[in-house]
Amino acid sequence: MSTSAETLLEIEDLHTAYGSSQILFGIQMKMGVGETATLLGRNGMGKTTTVRSIFGLTRATGGTIRFCGERIDRLSPDRIGRMGMAVVPEGRMIFANLSVEENLRAFASNRSRSKEPWTLDRVYVLFPRLKERARNMGNQLSGGEQQMLAIGRALLTNPHLLILDEATEGLAPLIREDIWRCLSTLRVHGQSILVIDKYVQKLVNLADHHTIIERGKVVWQGDSDQLGNHPDIWHRYIGV
Repeated sequence: MSTSAETLLEIEDLHTAYGSSQILFGIQMKMGVGETATLLGRNGMGKTTTVRSIFGLTRATGGTIRFCGERIDRLSPDRIGRMGMAVVPEGRMIFANLSVEENLRAFASNRSRSKEPWTLDRVYVLFPRLKERARNMGNQLSGGEQQMLAIGRALLTNPHLLILDEATEGLAPLIREDIWRCLSTLRVHGQSILVIDKYVQKLVNLADHHTIIERGKVVWQGDSDQLGNHPDIWHRYIGV
């Protein structure tokens, strides 16, 4: 598998349902290698379901998802993960009974076969607080530290694509700034990133392009200049 193709992730006409309740209606989205993209919308509009469908946690009922040129919408989450996709989930889901370092080492791998892979030391440089808390258990960390740990753990798989669902939800302002700085650093280093968050002004400065969904449908797509120059779009679809 190679990421030499321009397109890294491509979603076409994605439909997803929970039982008889359809949640996604024809989602379309594309992002390239090295890009930062966002998925925006109010709560309950289908953002997390889209992420779950991409990662194989919720099976799509229609449409196709391609990653690194391969169709993945019928693959298991572990297979998709091994292809080089990592998700920082809403709620972080770190191991409470493992230390910070044990959490980080648990899934360390070079899935993208990077020539300069993420290592424990590199993660500690990115998040010095994690090095300070390396021996602390997961349940002894603050919410912000847990989010740093969840990002570091994902990076240590060396993914082609890093997905962050509600990247800064519930975090104190200073910790949010740490997360934004981290994502900016990752972008500079060429990491492909898909971010779900509500802080549009920060995302306009961070991302290349944006997709807004409402009631399971794409209602707007465009680049940061377009979104930044039309605050009416924010108010209409995101409520900020």
